[in-house]
Order: sequence, then structure tokens, then C-alpha cells
Amino acid sequence: MLHWRPRWLSFDMNSWTLDTIEISTDPACLDVTLIHDFLRRTYWSPGIPREIVQRGIDQSLCFGVYEQQQQIGFARVVTDRATFAYLCDVFVLPDWRGRGVSKFLMETILAHPDLQNLRRWMLATADAHGLYEQFGFESLARPERLMEIVTPDIYQRLGFPDPRGR
Repeated sequence: MLHWRPRWLSFDMNSWTLDTIEISTDPACLDVTLIHDFLRRTYWSPGIPREIVQRGIDQSLCFGVYEQQQQIGFARVVTDRATFAYLCDVFVLPDWRGRGVSKFLMETILAHPDLQNLRRWMLATADAHGLYEQFGFESLARPERLMEIVTPDIYQRLGFPDPRGR
């Protein structure tokens, strides 16, 4: 059930527009250099190599956010397009925050035709709970049912340099 109403002005299967902001799922439009530069500095993927970012993009449904054809945001959905979606790598560049861009991005992602009627959506965040709660995300009802394997030094194990200089 939707807890919000999409408010875009126009859309086709790959592009949504609201005022001067466009969101596209066309992978050819993505600025992989910008995405990599941002992600390698985040708390969730410090030092991530460009090759890994590219592989993630290639295997996911990606949403690029643009103003006047300049990329200003990004989100990636890992999904089987049938039952499950994991929302990750969501960001809006600092100069465009506070303008409703992240809400427009979330509206677009959740309304995407390939992501309808999924049984489960998941995401992980340290600091954006308020945003995601507006779109129906909640804390885990039964966290004891979930398990994880975390390998924080995976990129160094693969031979990529440690971003902390270690």
C-alpha cells in the first residue's frame, strides 16, 4: 500500500521529471566516476574500487538523478523483480540536499513498474531513517530472523589499497 503519491510531472518507462530534476534508469547516462568518487568516501563502502562499483551498477536497476544533464544523485536496487528488492548506495550530492530530491528519488524508485508487488524491500542506513519511514520502511519486526556475513576489509583482501593508508 502506498503511503505517498507520486508527484512527477512526466515520465516514460526510463525517465521521470519534476521541475528541473530528471531521474533516469538508462545506464548509459550514469557518471560512474562521480558515483565511485562519492561511494568510496561513504561510511558504508569506504575505499570501494571503481571496478566493484561498475559491477554493482551492471547487475542492478540503477536510478541516476540529474539537473540540466549533470548527475546529482544515485540509487541502486538489487532485485529479482519478482519478490525482493534491496535498496542501496542512495545519495544526493550536498549542494542539492534539502530540496526534495531524495523524496522524488524514493517516489520514483517505489513506483517503478518492475518493482511493483514485491513481497519484501530492505535497506540499511545509519542516518536516514526519517526519509525512509515516510515511504513505509520500518525497523525489522523480527531481527532475530536475519543473519549476515560482514567482511569490512574485503577490498584489501582482494589486493586493492586500504583507503585509510594501512
